[in-house]
Amino acid sequence: MIDKNSPLPIYYQIEEEIKRLINTKQLTPGELLPSEREYAEKYNISRMTVRQAINNLAAEGLLYRLKGKGTFVAEKKFEQNLQGLTSFSEDMRARGLTPANQLIGFQLIKADEKIANLLYINMDDLVYEIKRIRLANNTPIALETIYTPQKLVGKLQEKDFTSSFYQFIEEKLRLTIGHSDQIIESVIANDVEIEYLHMKQGDPILLMQRITYLNDDNETPLEYVKSAYRADKYKFKLQMKR
Repeated sequence: MIDKNSPLPIYYQIEEEIKRLINTKQLTPGELLPSEREYAEKYNISRMTVRQAINNLAAEGLLYRLKGKGTFVAEKKFEQNLQGLTSFSEDMRARGLTPANQLIGFQLIKADEKIANLLYINMDDLVYEIKRIRLANNTPIALETIYTPQKLVGKLQEKDFTSSFYQFIEEKLRLTIGHSDQIIESVIANDVEIEYLHMKQGDPILLMQRITYLNDDNETPLEYVKSAYRADKYKFKLQMKR
C-alpha cells in the first residue's frame, strides 16, 4: 500500500512494495509488470515517480526492460560470499541447489610462460587444462578453466572432474587446501562464453581469476582458475570491517 502521508518518498514505497511482491513470489521471474501508466493511475501519482522506482529496481538487477514489450521481473542472482574458500559445488549445495558440471575440454599440455610463473613450475612442465560448464539446477552459471600441475596431482581422469575438484583433492589425494588469491573484474563476454553460457553479444560477465595454494611449508600453488560467471545470474558478497 502507498501512504501519501508517510515521510517516506512515494517512489521508495513503490520500490518496497514491488520487492515485497517478488520476495513473497506474488511476482515471479519473467513476469510482466503493470505499465508506468497503470501504476500512476492506480496510486494517483505521476508517471515520473513510478519511473524513478522502476529505474532504481532495474539498477539493482531486480527488474529488466525489453524495448516495446515492457518491464519484467529478473531472475534472482546467485550470491557467493567471498570471505571463505569454497568450491562452486559446496556453494550451490549450501543454497539447496543441485550443482552439476559439463566437461567440454580435458587435456595435458605444456605450461607456457604465464602458467609456469603462476604455478611456480618450469616452462614445458606438464599441466592439466580442464574446461567445464558449471550449472545450478541445470542452469549454466559459469565457464571454468582449470590449470593444475601433473607432478602435483598425479594422473587424473575426466571422471575426477564430474563433481567438486576440491573434494577430490582433499579426499582422494589427501592434500590440504590453504588459501587463494583472487581477482574479479567485469568484462564483455567473448564468443566462447556466449555460446556455452547462452548469452548475447555485448553481455557482461564477471571474470574471476584465482590461484589456490596448498597448506604446506612452501604454499605450493595447486591451481590457476579462470571462471566467467554470467553477470545476470551471479553476484559476489564481501563483509568488511573497519
